[in-house]
Amino acid sequence: MTDTDTTPWWQGATIYQIYPRSFADSNGDGIGDLNGITAHLDHVASLGVDAVWLSPFFTSPMKDFGYDVSDYRDVDPIFGTLADFDALIARAHALGLKIVIDQVYSHTSDEHPWFAASRASRSGDKADWYVWADAKPDGSPPSNWQSVFGGPAWTWDARRQQYYLHNFLKEQPQLNGHNPAVQDELIATAKFWLDRGVDGFRLDAINFAMHDPALRDNPPAPATNRPRTRSFDFQLKQFNQSHADIVGFIERIRALLDDYGARFTVAEIGGDDSDREMKLFTAGNTRLNSAYGFNFLYADRLTPDLVADAVGNWPDTPGIGWPSWAFENHDAPRAVSRWTSPEHAPGFARMKMLLLACLRGNIFLYQGEELGLPQVDIAFEDLLDPEAIANWPLTLSRDGVRTPMPWVGAAPDLGFGHDKPWLPFGETHRALAVDVAEADAGSLLHWTRTLIAARKRHPALRLGSLAIVHSDDALITFERTGGDETLLCVFNLGDDARAWPEALATDGTVLFEAGGADVRVMPPLSGLVLRR
Repeated sequence: MTDTDTTPWWQGATIYQIYPRSFADSNGDGIGDLNGITAHLDHVASLGVDAVWLSPFFTSPMKDFGYDVSDYRDVDPIFGTLADFDALIARAHALGLKIVIDQVYSHTSDEHPWFAASRASRSGDKADWYVWADAKPDGSPPSNWQSVFGGPAWTWDARRQQYYLHNFLKEQPQLNGHNPAVQDELIATAKFWLDRGVDGFRLDAINFAMHDPALRDNPPAPATNRPRTRSFDFQLKQFNQSHADIVGFIERIRALLDDYGARFTVAEIGGDDSDREMKLFTAGNTRLNSAYGFNFLYADRLTPDLVADAVGNWPDTPGIGWPSWAFENHDAPRAVSRWTSPEHAPGFARMKMLLLACLRGNIFLYQGEELGLPQVDIAFEDLLDPEAIANWPLTLSRDGVRTPMPWVGAAPDLGFGHDKPWLPFGETHRALAVDVAEADAGSLLHWTRTLIAARKRHPALRLGSLAIVHSDDALITFERTGGDETLLCVFNLGDDARAWPEALATDGTVLFEAGGADVRVMPPLSGLVLRR
């Protein structure tokens, strides 16, 4: 699609993710909050992004830092109030920003009143709102399913004399998405937030929303070259997730949002079968608008094959959905720390941002990515991430990407609002703080603004088709075509300089270059966009 007059606002959009605990602290308790976000929305708007995605701010005991919800329709006191949320929405809309919020429909907190009622009785009105099952004759769990965070996905509950399912922490019991009453309540929750003015939802772990009611055992996974750090990695997840009936629930969600006009839905879909599910959940015009791919988030290297495989799975073909891409988020270590060495990080970050801006689909930026922040090394005694603690030292901590946003480099609290926040500061972040970057015309911050503006200005980048032209062990080259323009995008992801491929024309206008690239030679970690 290239007609910008009829294109939905979200198609080709740039969306900025905010992790509320770590963005800005307005009340001095060491934890970021909604008012802190509102006070810094001018920075976000200055980037030129279209929307903000807020990670969970709902009432929660915070065992998984908000992804264990105990009240879907209220704000946790550490983040503020519903009135604070309404003020955030008003300010964002005044700045031209859309607001997308997380919705966690696969599980709740074990402190949710629904779960308290469900575990209290096998015959109550919420008895079947969660996934309960009897023990096997020997007392072992009903199936061999394993939790994402390690160990069996079943916990025994003495109240009901049954096991309950949890695909994540035991404090995150699995909702029974097959139950129409559960679906009705979740749809009502979505309506609650739409009525408050939100512009869309990111659906967390939506492929976990329903399970195989027969509770069949998962088969073992074939051996791979990747290390298995969790018991979860030893299985093919055929029966504890990805049930075919999820599509019907998705269509109910889409129908609701269509009643509200220009709203947006994006699914978080990870796992071995994610490509098929992303396409299934976004096919046609009655399902979700987009799906959030994990192709880059957990990759330990940025390679031409990785890029070609990811974008090649989403051709500009009728009936195939619209992808979304991210190189970083709150669950994945910072890309500059995964993909390059500290000495090469500044140049790599510029090339990486140019590549992201050139991809077909929506693009997501995680807070601080516009500054080139590296991962923070969190000592074991300071870890709060339950997954990292359980799998230490084999899992890179999610805490290291959730550290406070650096606003003022010279300030003791980096301008965050408290000098001893919930997670330690990254001392290497001082030199990359927002005020430092603002003062440097050549900073990644200014480069990011330039590239986001270019995506809006060039139909080929925002909405055009993408075709791979050349790929080898270092170079990836593709064409973006849209409107009346064709752009050739060439990147050297390798560590050595490469000659410009002989098969590629050199005529045209260079729109952007990173790392000293030109039409004669591509230095290592460089990129170039040529308008034909």
